[in-house]
Amino acid sequence: MPVWLLMPSLAFVAAFFVAPVAALLLGAFRLDGVWGFGHFSAFFAEPLNREVYWRTVRLAGLATLAAACIGYPAALAIVRLPARWRGLVTALVILPLMVSPIARTYAWIVLLGRNGLVNSLLVSSGSVQEPVPLLYTEAAVWLGLLQLMLPLMLVSLVSALENLPADVEHAARSLGATPLQAFFKVTLPLTQEGLVLGGTLVFTGCVTAYITPALLGGAKVLMLETLLYQKVNSGGDLPAASVIAVLLLLTTVAVNQLLRRASAARRTRLAPSGAVPKAAT
Repeated sequence: MPVWLLMPSLAFVAAFFVAPVAALLLGAFRLDGVWGFGHFSAFFAEPLNREVYWRTVRLAGLATLAAACIGYPAALAIVRLPARWRGLVTALVILPLMVSPIARTYAWIVLLGRNGLVNSLLVSSGSVQEPVPLLYTEAAVWLGLLQLMLPLMLVSLVSALENLPADVEHAARSLGATPLQAFFKVTLPLTQEGLVLGGTLVFTGCVTAYITPALLGGAKVLMLETLLYQKVNSGGDLPAASVIAVLLLLTTVAVNQLLRRASAARRTRLAPSGAVPKAAT
């Protein structure tokens, strides 16, 4: 295909996507005409900004860890289903991704609200005398993010496990490995690329989510995206918004590299005689 046929689309992307994003990111490093990290110093000098950043990283990390712990057993169960049921269950896993995040988040408001299902059950059972404040807490935001991003982890793990030869685990068991040894020394190392991909997708989705933290956390549980919205629409603080954008980008890249290095180190440590097993993708 002649290169000139791509020029209109490339020019459109460069003008309406690359240039604005580059200008936003570069704006974080320019203060009063001088290039440096002045905006970052000013941003982290405020205790609220530091608290929001670490809360975002903490909740995203906990949601990613929980998604991995829940997703791996679920993915193993899915790939071991008969072929006629596997497609149906996989479709049910993907189905929530087709529902608007707003609708999925409002479902948690119905469950966790003052007059919601959870509080109604607690009060009717006599566990509490009056409704417990469940909304606008870190736990509510964490639950919402986990439910929102869990299908991404499941899809990644199912894809990796489906490409794992079925006789590998049987061979390990026949050589005397227990089920746990076969999982941690065979299945996990050969499918951890799926775990890295799923972890990256879940963590990135959590730190960049806006609807779920805004509805379930409100003004009490600010996250980076909700803080970004406030900085731009309430205060018109574009430098702070640029700093938040850079932090979101650098944090997600750093977590992806950390997961990849941990995966490579584990494969190297478990591989006999320096031979690193190739991960299933």
